[in-house]
Amino acid sequence: MNDRSRFLVTGGAGYVGSHVVAALRDAGHEVVVFDNLRTGHRESVPDGVAFVEGDLADRAMVDSILARGPWDGVLHFAALSLVGESMQHPLRYMEANAGLGFILIDACVRHGVKRFVFSSTAALFGQTEDALITEETPIIPGSPYGESKHMVERALLWADRIHGLRSACLRYFNAAGADPDGRIGEDHRPETHLIPLVIDAALGRRDALHLFGDDYPTPDGTCIRDYIHVTDLADAHLAALEAIHERSVVYNVGTGVGHSNMEVIRSVERVTGRVVPWHLAPRRPGDPARLVAGADRLRRETGWTPRFTALDEIVETAYRWRLAHPHGYGAAGDA
Repeated sequence: MNDRSRFLVTGGAGYVGSHVVAALRDAGHEVVVFDNLRTGHRESVPDGVAFVEGDLADRAMVDSILARGPWDGVLHFAALSLVGESMQHPLRYMEANAGLGFILIDACVRHGVKRFVFSSTAALFGQTEDALITEETPIIPGSPYGESKHMVERALLWADRIHGLRSACLRYFNAAGADPDGRIGEDHRPETHLIPLVIDAALGRRDALHLFGDDYPTPDGTCIRDYIHVTDLADAHLAALEAIHERSVVYNVGTGVGHSNMEVIRSVERVTGRVVPWHLAPRRPGDPARLVAGADRLRRETGWTPRFTALDEIVETAYRWRLAHPHGYGAAGDA
């Protein structure tokens, strides 16, 4: 995108959202972040980016913000995102992800927004025997989290057919790493993502890591995931914005290479030079054995390609962020 555009980013103070906001700002665009800060961090929003604290459940506020158009597009990241939690509270996930997503889509239609980029998930696919998951792989969500994201994808399909709202649904696999320049990084409370958990275990900042299951049908018995650097993921969002000028698209976003949980532990040990303490725990409900993306369509249609292809490269940026920000965006003692 060469021309200066104006974008609204929901959940733009969260992990992936903040990296996309930084990429948009670096590209010279005007960005407004809308976030309730329940899991996001005000400190992650770059200088020069407008910030509005609020919730998608507040329909009047959503309408008020979209009425401040025109907008060249909306990028939607705001969501609950824990597979395990969704297995305990399925209706909460349906309401927060699908229900509030419908509110936002409806408001975008009424206010004349023409482009919508949706942060979807590889959790749509559940268990599969496919070596690589493509956009044609059958959608069989293995959790209410994945189901709630699929419901939003379906709503966007009909919003395009009936109202002309062009959308990109980006189904990503495991976002990881941190901004290479160290400006922003990963800070979940509590942290649930594997790479920062392994790093903190190596640094002695947490107890021994729980490794959930070693009896999966994989070479070392642990789950395999496609880890994509969060900066590459941000680049994919900008590429998707270009792709939907004329039509809606659905893209898987990943590297096409899977790494097991045990391989992540070994990578962290190589990068940090420390031993990672861990012990075995039972499987978690809803965890597929293998999720690896076939992202050829995205590469072919947009020219996007990941810059961080080695697991150690991804881990190294996450490690530098954890070292420089031992308490994330907060101060010592913050929850």
